[in-house]
Formats: sequence, structure tokens, C-alpha cells
Amino acid sequence: MEEHMKKLYLDCTGLSGAIGVSVPDAEIALAGTTIHSLSVRDRNEEYQRFADDYDIHFIFEDAIPEISFYSVPSLEILANDSKEGFIARTNDEAVLYINQNLDCFLIANSWEEFLENKLSWQSNMTPYNGLTFYQSKEDAEKDLDFIDLRELEIK
Repeated sequence: MEEHMKKLYLDCTGLSGAIGVSVPDAEIALAGTTIHSLSVRDRNEEYQRFADDYDIHFIFEDAIPEISFYSVPSLEILANDSKEGFIARTNDEAVLYINQNLDCFLIANSWEEFLENKLSWQSNMTPYNGLTFYQSKEDAEKDLDFIDLRELEIK
């Protein structure tokens, strides 16, 4: 008889950089939504061209959008579009589009593929069911078991 490992979630909201967590007899999955914002100093004609020509608006630190959801597994939001949808990347590098109704679509298997197809990204949407959206982390905690980093022994 195969024994199933317990699945625990680690909230990555607000974390940056790499983190490793190991818990005996448990699978660790990342949860939460982060925004990858660019420095205003990096704003240039190329980013403006992406907005004007491809409706890909990279997020700068002076215009960070409000996020009204908590995602499981985790998402890194990289850009938005004129319809107030988000372009985001998953842990496995898939690039997704999330519209205002929280309908989710796969638009590329990698960031490189997305950039190669930037002209036609809006016509390459495939429904994606690999995410669950919650209104908040607190709502997710009602359904899922989370690790509290403050309670772990740091070695």
C-alpha cells in the first residue's frame, strides 16, 4: 500500500530570493501572489513599445496594481494589459493570463516563448485549471495546511 505524503503550503507573498524548506514526510508547495515590479529608473522606450504594440504593460514600482486574490500554487505577476488582466509566471515557468473574472489561461510554456510570440499572445490562450484562487491567505488556510516559517528551526 502506497502511503501519501502530507501536502503543506508555504506562503511566498512578500518573499524574494530563494528559500528551501524541508519537512519530513511532507511535500512542500508554494502559495501566494507576488508582483515583480521594475524600478522607475529602468522605464524606457522598449517597455513603452511593449505597452503600445503588444498590450503588455510591465509593472513599475510607482504603479503597482492591487491584487484581489491569493493563488495556490504561487504566482509571480510580471505585467498587466489594458483590460486589467494579469500576465504571470508559475513556479514551473508557465506563463498565464488571468482576466478580471479570475479565468486563467496558459499563454506560453516559458517566458522566452511568451516573448517570442508577443505579437500574438492574446490569440494563444488555452484554459488553464492548475490554479485555485482564494480571496485571501486566511481563506486558503481554511482548506489547506500552511507552514509558519517563524515556527521552524533555522539551521
